[in-house]
Amino acid sequence: MTLVRVAVAGASGYTGAELLRLLSQHPHVNLTAVTSEKSAGVAVSSVYPHLQNVIDLNFEALAPEALAERADVLFLALPHTKSMGPVASCMKAGKRVIDLSADFRLKDPHTYETWYQTAHAHPDLIESAVYGLPELHRSAIAQARLVASPGCYPTAAILQLAPLLVHGLIVPDTIVIDAKSGVSGAGRSPALPYHFPEAHESLEPYKIGRHRHIPEIEQELAGLAKKHGQGTTDRESTVTIAFTPHLVPMNRGILSTAYARVKGTLDVVELRALYRDFYKGEQFVRLLESAMPNPRHVRGANYCDIAVHTDTRAGWVVTVSAIDNLIKGAAGQAIQAMNLMLGYPEGMGLAAPGIYP
Repeated sequence: MTLVRVAVAGASGYTGAELLRLLSQHPHVNLTAVTSEKSAGVAVSSVYPHLQNVIDLNFEALAPEALAERADVLFLALPHTKSMGPVASCMKAGKRVIDLSADFRLKDPHTYETWYQTAHAHPDLIESAVYGLPELHRSAIAQARLVASPGCYPTAAILQLAPLLVHGLIVPDTIVIDAKSGVSGAGRSPALPYHFPEAHESLEPYKIGRHRHIPEIEQELAGLAKKHGQGTTDRESTVTIAFTPHLVPMNRGILSTAYARVKGTLDVVELRALYRDFYKGEQFVRLLESAMPNPRHVRGANYCDIAVHTDTRAGWVVTVSAIDNLIKGAAGQAIQAMNLMLGYPEGMGLAAPGIYP
């Protein structure tokens, strides 16, 4: 069996750890190098004891050109604004790159600079980057050399709303998204809000109206509406969301509830049939009717669970989605993209169900 050489940069964070765990079980992957600036020279198993006797590598400092010589595919799990240079170096070396930061997700460099307070160092690469949501961009991902893997909140929100935008069933400037995330979504670096006595038995909104995932969600939803010819007026063709994230006291998982005003009337039976048709054959999207999406049911798995309901009295449609922020919202989805890029079965290494209880 031919093995593809894979390296992971920024592998000592939560997303990096999940990349290592999943890649170690992939039948076509030879993990050749892992990097971490703060843990360089230290064994992976010393930082992550659960990977002892699974990954026999040491972390090393990031040297993009040298790293590219030892890998065919590179995953970059670096902080936002820190991936631009390494991505450019790996692309110059002719490698396939999957970037898990936000550095190549936004198609407008000015929008990126506005939300990330940093000028984009390689705007020439933005056009070639493919937004890595397989359910919506499968063919483009399969041909891509650079994939910008989506954020966790956007993954949940875009998948739950996509059928409504494609079919022009909602007023797109009335979308309200209320989402909750486990503490691991904030990363592994210690900070006071994530200290156990601060986060435990707590529920708190944050970055209301200014979360960096807002332009990413709007960009992708607007692209769907435009691609499918929805909208004849400025209001109908503009996607504007009100987004409020919340930090909840669980390790991992996202629950996203999205509301939008409907055009005309919607029958919930027909609406659910529309969702079933839209996601027909999708291995990692599960549509629920007799149960509600719950992050505990997708914990450790690459699934996105979705439910759709109507509030006919108020004239709104309500969708709910649940993902594991570290799997479908990060590492698992990135590997899903790698499988497409290399021509492997899309679910290879990702088919395991969630952990329960």
